[in-house]
Amino acid sequence: MIIKKMHDMGVRSEHAYIAALASIGLTVVAWAASLNAEAGSGVARADRWGIFVGEWAPTFFGLGLALSHYEQQDGTLTSGATHELRQTG
Repeated sequence: MIIKKMHDMGVRSEHAYIAALASIGLTVVAWAASLNAEAGSGVARADRWGIFVGEWAPTFFGLGLALSHYEQQDGTLTSGATHELRQTG
């Protein structure tokens, strides 16, 4: 299972959530950089770059959820994440 392998390699749900949030910020940066760097190409190219990078965020959020579920089952969920789960659940 991929999630177990990722967990064994040291990847935790917090890492995936941080990557998802970073990819959202990178989406805006990629869009703005493409818009400014290639002014002759128009907005369409900038939009394509922004959408391309923006598609990473749901994948990272999904991995974060899967890892979080695995950590709950495995008993390795961190205390901070456990506290958040108690507040929402």
